[in-house]
Amino acid sequence: MLKFIPQIDTTTLPKRVRVAIREQEEMAERLISWFQLFVVLTLGTLYMVGPKPNIMFDIIPWALLAYLVLTLGRIVWSHRTRLPDWAVAVSAFFDIALLMALIWSFHLRYEQPPSFYLKAPTLLYVFIFIALRALRFEAWTVVWTGLVASLGWGVLMAYVVFIDPNDTMITRDYALYMTSNSILVGAEVDKILSILLVTIIIAVALSRAKRLLVRSVSEQAAARELSRFFSPEVAEKIKGADRSIDAGVGEMRKAAILNLDMRGFTTYAAEADPNDAMSLLAAYQSRMVPVIIEHGGSIDKFLGDGIMATFGATEPSQTYAADGLRALEATIAAAHAWREERQRAGLPCPAINGALASGTILFGAVGDETRLEFTVIGDAVNLSAKLEKMNKILKIEALCDRQTYDLARAQGFQPSGEVGMLDDMEVPGVERPMDLAVIAQ
Repeated sequence: MLKFIPQIDTTTLPKRVRVAIREQEEMAERLISWFQLFVVLTLGTLYMVGPKPNIMFDIIPWALLAYLVLTLGRIVWSHRTRLPDWAVAVSAFFDIALLMALIWSFHLRYEQPPSFYLKAPTLLYVFIFIALRALRFEAWTVVWTGLVASLGWGVLMAYVVFIDPNDTMITRDYALYMTSNSILVGAEVDKILSILLVTIIIAVALSRAKRLLVRSVSEQAAARELSRFFSPEVAEKIKGADRSIDAGVGEMRKAAILNLDMRGFTTYAAEADPNDAMSLLAAYQSRMVPVIIEHGGSIDKFLGDGIMATFGATEPSQTYAADGLRALEATIAAAHAWREERQRAGLPCPAINGALASGTILFGAVGDETRLEFTVIGDAVNLSAKLEKMNKILKIEALCDRQTYDLARAQGFQPSGEVGMLDDMEVPGVERPMDLAVIAQ
């Protein structure tokens, strides 16, 4: 039967995805165990309140007690580790065996011919046990339970037919079947077919559900990894996109662009041990990035020892310039603290400078079908990079253009220190002289 059900090869999935799926299945095992406890307690209660058979030895209470012990053991086992497949199969077998034994006992309890139990509605519990196996997200457990249930009912039907060779109790009269202890073979076969059909339907649905589970877990794992390569805002934009993201689609935004740079890092990297250079770069980025994000910035890209961040590009903002200047001040302050720590430790400590510019930018995806990248394009992007280089000419730490500074003040920015103004400055690469604001000397 399993060959008609689409199977999923999870061995080809990344280990982190397999671990996540396994965690879900282990949770399902524990849930099944508690459901089994509920079922055995329910059956035990029904037995206690029902009439008792007039026989010397009643196996049912002992079967219920044994099943209760096994269920409690299963609960403990499932909370400690994952149940092996053989244990799951044995557990499903005992579920059905207990139910069939309980149904079989009805003719003794009510002092009726064996055919009496074939009309017991307790057979409906079979579908509960089959559905219970669906919690594990493995189709084979559902199929196994359904097959055992079908076989069990077939055995009970055969018992009725062959227990008395002189009277098989078989009839072809439906009315007689409904009003007597006679059996209608077709009706019992219909029950078996119903069990098998429900088993197949649930197994197929479960197989499809597991595909969705695998895809969901894979996408969640990918999203977590994605957030490490993109800013949280960009990652969320990718995950929440209504349609496929294609190159050539963009949005115009009012935004501020921040550029940071370590002075002299290129020279240091050419002379230092590669591991030392990368360690310095990682330490610098680990200090600057959290500060930028804390002030509402989004990392656009790492340019060697440079960091380019945007404010108001990935998501519209009414305070993009103010947020950008706050971040610029904060990164320079963090750079001072970082340099002092490294100086005390006797480690290289290059100076860090930064610049901010604002304006209308184009935010969107560039690339081709094989590789896309979100980026920002516009005069503000170019101006920010040129102002960052202007720091070296002026021998200062941080600046921005006067227009951005005034806009930031209008958006609520309050400088933490004195801000110097430079009028009519010639900025390399900019056609006209500009008024600049010195944020940090």
